[in-house]
Amino acid sequence: MLDTQIRKMSVNKEVKRVTTHTLQSMKDNGEKISMLTSYDYSLATIVDDAGIDVILVGDSASNVMAGHETTLPITLDQMIYHAQSVVRAAKRCLVVVDIPFGSYQGNSRVALDSAIRIMKESGAHAVKVEGGEEIKDSVIRILSAGIPVMGHLGLTPQSIYKFGTYTVRAKENAEAEKLKEDAKLLEQIGCFAIVLEKIPATLAKEVAASVSIPVIGIGAGGDVDGQVLVLHDMLGINNEFSPRFLRKYLNLYEMINGAVKQYINDVKSNDFPNDKEQY
Repeated sequence: MLDTQIRKMSVNKEVKRVTTHTLQSMKDNGEKISMLTSYDYSLATIVDDAGIDVILVGDSASNVMAGHETTLPITLDQMIYHAQSVVRAAKRCLVVVDIPFGSYQGNSRVALDSAIRIMKESGAHAVKVEGGEEIKDSVIRILSAGIPVMGHLGLTPQSIYKFGTYTVRAKENAEAEKLKEDAKLLEQIGCFAIVLEKIPATLAKEVAASVSIPVIGIGAGGDVDGQVLVLHDMLGINNEFSPRFLRKYLNLYEMINGAVKQYINDVKSNDFPNDKEQY
């Protein structure tokens, strides 16, 4: 019994936290970075135990957890709640939290207050914001407090009503040039990484090669430094969402649906509980 406890203590001591420095070393050494979203303790525990490098507490919780059409409705308080749940589970990975829409754009003081609340109240390790030149002041102010910032360019869901569509971004030269300039700007002002969402693979490759910080793609091809997917998408819980860039590793919608139907049938037929399942 004592030997088992000692072994468990030894294993726990060997768990080394992934940091922003770790991610930089991974890029420098050509090792790909794995990143998934999580929003709750139970699934975050599984994802962290599996060895993921980064968990993103994404504002996609607005869609996945609350059923909203866009990411815009989710509040700072709600993001902090989800982040708290994930941080309690994450023993190894880096936890990055999206600052939600309306909590950083246009006012750098508000941006700093939002980032500080996320860090203090959730215990997360970094924040993520969408945009380039237009949010420069907010990013600089957050960084001035010692808070690591991950950027996000390309398709930025918080600006969906500006775009009016979820189609591939930066296909035209003008938008592609701005994206490249914004990536270099985010690197220069101190962001530790950048997410590129739904842009041409050739452009993503060029951006990843042009900056020294890690570039993580979603729908941006394989020539970047890492990949991120929404957990509920790659597990097949969101049954109707099937963009080209998504690989579904399970079909949990059908598996869970089937299990629930079997449970209903067992209850109604008086098969559950049986003699061994009662006191």
